[in-house]
Amino acid sequence: MGIFAAIQMASGPQVPANLLTAERLIGEAARQGAQFVVLPENFAMMGLDEADKLAIRERPGEGPLQDFLAEQARQHGVWIDGGTIPIESDDPGRVYAASLVYDPQGELVARYDKMHLFDVELLDTEERYHESGTTKSGTRTVVVDTPFGKVGIAVCYDLRFPELFRDLLDLGAEIVVIPAAFTALTGKAHWEVLLRARAIENLVYVVAAAQGGYHINGRATWGHSMIVDPWGNIIAGLDSTAPGVVLGEIKRDYLASTRQSFPTIEHRRISCRVTP
Repeated sequence: MGIFAAIQMASGPQVPANLLTAERLIGEAARQGAQFVVLPENFAMMGLDEADKLAIRERPGEGPLQDFLAEQARQHGVWIDGGTIPIESDDPGRVYAASLVYDPQGELVARYDKMHLFDVELLDTEERYHESGTTKSGTRTVVVDTPFGKVGIAVCYDLRFPELFRDLLDLGAEIVVIPAAFTALTGKAHWEVLLRARAIENLVYVVAAAQGGYHINGRATWGHSMIVDPWGNIIAGLDSTAPGVVLGEIKRDYLASTRQSFPTIEHRRISCRVTP
């Protein structure tokens, strides 16, 4: 068993202010008993422009954002999935949206680079997004061993691609953490139903940490961070866009019994592997 926490924020363009908020909420989660803390996508910066993140990109293994995550993990003795931070790529105009996992000793144990990039037009609100203009797509799925079970990582738009979650399942995932920054429009329509669907069809726990609220750049995000069990029940959630912490217990015995009594994974007839 393990206590997972999803942290909800409304990050802005000022990195120091966002880190102070993250530090406060990580501390709050730890005081409530969290053993694994998940931050939202872009927790350290929601810039005025997509290209703003290029100014805070870091090299793998060094930089203030990575130091912050490692120190928070050590200080509180918790596992941390650091949402996403910009890590340099071989393209000077693009970065990876890297989701880094640190153990309680502050050691980096896993890195997942967001695979599916948000290039869409929302006609109802005239919002346009071109994430691939400043972000480079990752090429591999990632599952990390923890004392609480095997944890897969997906980020925001990845949620819409069930084949990614099948690949995580094939790699042994029992829990999937999902840092996100869903728009208010798409979140209202699809956030909960997609989280519950991914949990149900793969018989996994889903821990979704979201950006929520109005941002200085004019963007509105949906929030409603939640933890969903393998049967699709929302075992904990925030029913708002306000910053906060949601905690839920991951029960591996419940997961095992659910998979045994309702063996949909064994009944699969089509294999779906993700390839670079």
